[in-house]
Order: sequence, then structure tokens, then C-alpha cells
Amino acid sequence: MTGTLSTKEILELKARAHHLNPVVMVGQHGLTESVIKETDAALTAHELIKVRVHGDDRAERIEICNALCEAVDAQLVQHIGKLLVLWRKNIEE
Repeated sequence: MTGTLSTKEILELKARAHHLNPVVMVGQHGLTESVIKETDAALTAHELIKVRVHGDDRAERIEICNALCEAVDAQLVQHIGKLLVLWRKNIEE
């Protein structure tokens, strides 16, 4: 994805994401092909989603976050604990 989000855009997306529930869960098997497909489909449908990453290792969660963002061409808006907020602009709009 080209370009980065401005501070104003990030604040707006955080506000929009506040009431959302996680729609994708990354479980004990980590980042699988099915998780990537589900994330891609959710981003296509909603543009802004929350992802829950299970596991207690913070470094591993960050690696999963980076790999997932790269795999689905999304940008990380927020990472708090085990929750990620991802955004990808819909091409159809």
C-alpha cells in the first residue's frame, strides 16, 4: 500500500473502530492461509476491521501483525494488547 495515514486520518479511523467487535481471530496455529483469506474478505466488505491475536508473546503478536498487513495490503491503525485495527481503502469507492 502506498502512502501512510496522517495523524488526523488515524484519529478518525480509531474513532470509527471504537465500537467494532473483532471479526477475525488469529488462534493457536498462528497466521494461516485461511486467516489471511478471511481478513482479506472482511477488509473488502468493511474497509476497517478489528483482529484479535491470541497468545501472550508480544513480539510474536507484532510479527503476526506485520505479516498480516503485508499479506492483505492493509495499514495498521492501532495495536492495543491483543487487538489490531486494520484499514484498507476499498477500490470500488
